[in-house]
Amino acid sequence: MTSQRHHATTSGEPHASHREGVLMQAMVQKGYGSTEVFDLAEIERPRIAEDEVLVRVRAAGLDRGTWHMMAGRPYLLRVIGFGFRRPKNPVPGIDVAGTVAEVGSAVTRFAVGQPVYGMSRGSFAEYAAVLETKLAEKPANLTFEQAAVVPISAGTALQALSDSGRVEQGERVLVLGASGGVGSFAVQLAKAFGAEVTGVCSPGKQDFVRSLGADHVIDYTREDFADGSNHYDLILDIAGNPPLARLRRALAPNGTAVVVGGEEGGDWTGGFGRSLRAPLLARFVRQRLTMLASKERGSDLERLAEHFKNGTVTPRVDRTFPLAQVPEAMRHLEAGDVRGKIVITVVTDEARS
Repeated sequence: MTSQRHHATTSGEPHASHREGVLMQAMVQKGYGSTEVFDLAEIERPRIAEDEVLVRVRAAGLDRGTWHMMAGRPYLLRVIGFGFRRPKNPVPGIDVAGTVAEVGSAVTRFAVGQPVYGMSRGSFAEYAAVLETKLAEKPANLTFEQAAVVPISAGTALQALSDSGRVEQGERVLVLGASGGVGSFAVQLAKAFGAEVTGVCSPGKQDFVRSLGADHVIDYTREDFADGSNHYDLILDIAGNPPLARLRRALAPNGTAVVVGGEEGGDWTGGFGRSLRAPLLARFVRQRLTMLASKERGSDLERLAEHFKNGTVTPRVDRTFPLAQVPEAMRHLEAGDVRGKIVITVVTDEARS
């Protein structure tokens, strides 16, 4: 990774992003591959549309989705419009937390200076543009670093449990991938909904999953969740790759399995192939098999706010890295040792001056 020294100064005046030549530091992705595709560079500050908010970034979340965009795999991502030879949006990062620097003419819910968090287009930068509908006010009891790990991961967990999984109090819930970004929220939310939760994780992460509130923990290298000894009303398969037949063996006769993601499979479809097969198979069996196509919604952040306020859900930050160390952060993610989620901290112009 190369770094270019930041020379430009910026103004705190409203609509500064609409002036020519206003620059910011950002991590830029110049192609697909490994961490060498990243460069810290000066680029023009984003210009917002009438329904967007310009956020001065304090922190951004790093997850597997950003890794997939770095690698350009599965290739299906390129085919469906993310960019064939390089990403259409050169600045990576979706999760964002910061303060409002500017609002579009049609925005009514946010004001300059307000602490916010949400899902942006390019959060590994000093400023990011965010649709008003993908933004919410930051809960007062969360730090910016905590808030930055929430939007994609907690929103996905919420949708998997309540919208797709239709979890009910007293049900037995199995979470595959319980120690990761989505999984760490899924375990806590399932407990908050009154479920009995079993988390599946790798060796060395069992204590972490128990600290999330899991009633039972399975080390997948030593135990088989589908050995027939237990059956679950709801299974969330997060970034795993067990055959659908194994999920069915662990399900109750009328249980539900929600395929949230997958990290294996071929270069073209990756885990998406299994996700697409699940609802097709569900037509011929009693059990409910479904895939989650998660949506980026600020309204989910508002639903989650009460859980943060009363302490039933706490964002778990594994490590923080400054913006210049995004490649190092990505390598830490690739190593597979993350518990919860990684944060990228961003120092803005005001903080440096």
